[in-house]
Amino acid sequence: MLAMLNEQNSCCSPSFDRTAGGDKMNKLCRQVSIESPGARIQDCVFNFEVPVPDVPPKGARIQVVCAGACYRMRGRSASASSITSTQSTEEAPGYNPSHHGLRDSALFPGFEVAGIIDAFGEDIKDTDLSVGQRVIIYPYDDIPHGYTEYMIVPELSYLIPIPDNLPLSLASMLPTGALLAKNAVNVAESYVAKVLEGHQKHHTCKILIVGTGGLALWAIRIAEQQFKTPEFKDRVQITVASLKDEGFKLASEIPHISLVQWNEDLYEKQIIERTKDACNGPVDIVIDFGTTSRSLHRSLQCLNSGGIVLVSEEVAERLLPKFSKLIAERNQKIEAVACGSIDLLKKLVELVANGEITAPPYTEFAAEDAPTVVQKLCKSEIAGRAVLRFHDVQ
Repeated sequence: MLAMLNEQNSCCSPSFDRTAGGDKMNKLCRQVSIESPGARIQDCVFNFEVPVPDVPPKGARIQVVCAGACYRMRGRSASASSITSTQSTEEAPGYNPSHHGLRDSALFPGFEVAGIIDAFGEDIKDTDLSVGQRVIIYPYDDIPHGYTEYMIVPELSYLIPIPDNLPLSLASMLPTGALLAKNAVNVAESYVAKVLEGHQKHHTCKILIVGTGGLALWAIRIAEQQFKTPEFKDRVQITVASLKDEGFKLASEIPHISLVQWNEDLYEKQIIERTKDACNGPVDIVIDFGTTSRSLHRSLQCLNSGGIVLVSEEVAERLLPKFSKLIAERNQKIEAVACGSIDLLKKLVELVANGEITAPPYTEFAAEDAPTVVQKLCKSEIAGRAVLRFHDVQ
């Protein structure tokens, strides 16, 4: 699969460009930008030659080796950002719910990078980090757009070292996908404790995880690990709603997890009844990584009165206004989950490196194959995650 890496390394390594103005030579490197897919999938991946950035005085420059295949939301113009009350929020610019991979979280917004430290800023005098060290980058505010072979961070606190036993390809999936899933499970845990509080030992808290794309597969594995503790052991029931046959197979490989398939060919009432049967009744908590109003409405129909649905901030921004009246009537709650803190990402690195959390399956692709990769992700044709490799460095 990585047969093109040698060719990739030659075409993606910093090049030199003589300007017409004289002998000055500017180092260039490649940038791959993945925008949120619109109606035409092929219009969302862009390749550029950009200057290798100068190192900020208090920061560092990173040679990007691997990047998780995520997209960034397209910028909205002033006129486009004001969506009228009569316009569906799912018609917002840059979002196309027709792509199965978006509905199932196979492709999601984020920034995931793993690489090696190339250089430090001139003001860095004392640090535990070193040139050549393997790191991941926390997705801080104002993170640069696109995946560039060489990128900078304004300060070293955004760099998280990764242990030698953690492959860069696996590590690159942690800063958004795994981190968001971990934070969602952490938020769910606080509600699990409330549900179980004051009940007998035989009382069970029921969780439904929607989707079997990259985000959901992380959440399933993290939840399975997190609720093994004596406090929750045998008191938390996890059910996964799969949107596609391949996802059903992936989720079935995880022990102690119940499964239900959301077959879109069935009537909505049938799907809801099947889900309640699989969960032994309405659930207390839903972690919904689906991205459509249909998915969220279905989750609410499977939820107890007083229950909560956890969604990503990106989904909440689009869909929460549509459901405010319904959740008030049903005494339910929808809560947006943020990506997670840098301390949580450090803890996640430790858990994955120690084998306490098993990563979902993933496939590596050469960076220049990004257009094909995104097309496949939009159709949910890649099992688990996709990772783009820029350099043949381990």
